[in-house]
Amino acid sequence: MMEKLVTRFRAVFGREPDIIARAPGRIEFIGNHTDYNGGPVLGAAIDRSVWVGLSVRTDGVRRFASEVKPGVVALEASGPLERLSGQKSWVNYPLGVLAAMRDTGVLAPAGFDYMAASDVPLGAGLSSSAAIELSSALAFLEATGASMDRESLVKLGRKAENEFVGVPCGILDQGVSGYGRKDHLVFIDCRGPRFDTVPLPAGSNFWIFNTHTKHALIDGLYAARHQECMEAAKVIGVTLLVDATPEMLAAAEQKLSRTAFKRARHVIDEIGRVSGAVSALRAGDLGSVGKLLLASHRSSRTWFENSCPELDFLVDSLEAEAGVYGARLTGGGFGGAAMALTSEAFGEESGQRISDAYLAKFGSRPEVIHARTGDGAALVKGSR
Repeated sequence: MMEKLVTRFRAVFGREPDIIARAPGRIEFIGNHTDYNGGPVLGAAIDRSVWVGLSVRTDGVRRFASEVKPGVVALEASGPLERLSGQKSWVNYPLGVLAAMRDTGVLAPAGFDYMAASDVPLGAGLSSSAAIELSSALAFLEATGASMDRESLVKLGRKAENEFVGVPCGILDQGVSGYGRKDHLVFIDCRGPRFDTVPLPAGSNFWIFNTHTKHALIDGLYAARHQECMEAAKVIGVTLLVDATPEMLAAAEQKLSRTAFKRARHVIDEIGRVSGAVSALRAGDLGSVGKLLLASHRSSRTWFENSCPELDFLVDSLEAEAGVYGARLTGGGFGGAAMALTSEAFGEESGQRISDAYLAKFGSRPEVIHARTGDGAALVKGSR
């Protein structure tokens, strides 16, 4: 990808990038919508990343380009930082990082040429958004000679997405992209936040099945679930659902709307599943981990209602396949991708069988991705 980025940068801007940074996409392993409720989550940084190349300009013009979007978006650094729409809306992610840097008193670069390239599939629930935020932040920091610890970098990316892009996500996406470690999962206690890693037993594989069905969190579905969870917490009498117990939920059931009850039921149970998964992973018990993954999906389907027929079909099909420990939707839901944790007995032929069955059912094939764990966000080439 680095060579591809440099080639594209040279073709568009006529020079080499002085700075290159990368940040990985992530798999939400377990902990669906627990992050903004203050609960724990487990995620895996994958071996696919968003890459950003940058070279400083002296004329105060910021030029943004992407390998997957046409044209160049040119903005004056002296002008207001405002959200863009249409074909230019992808620029909101690096613009959000610049806005977050400004708002937190961190020096941001004025003029520059910027190119983004990626092998993280878009709309697959693998959080290309967090990856572009963190890679952009590392490039911008390097351009001004500024530095930032890892936790501050992760929080900067989240601030950009929450306040500028407008998605009320928790810390999961940026945290996993920032703290990723090969052959490990990232554990986040989101209330802290506190970050840790959990070893992934040898022989573990991730297979992603991207349905290419609608996955646009900005369209209000994610925000609606967020609001429903906040409503439930208020009625139960806690600040966030992480502080609620199953007993507290049962006591408040008659006071809650049916929708708020269902959302809270999923989140409270999911918090317990994350803790169970950590214990099972440390014990090397992938069979128990797989059962928790399947239970997580069923809860998402029944209580949180953020699955869809395509994802349900994939999870049911994967459950019946040899070599699969467990499967579930990954990411915000409402389309996107399903993830399977497998042994090495599940291979290309197995993935093809799932793809064939999906084609027969829905008339199109899912994108099949064999992912492995990877390291977190990093500066690849610096200007200093």
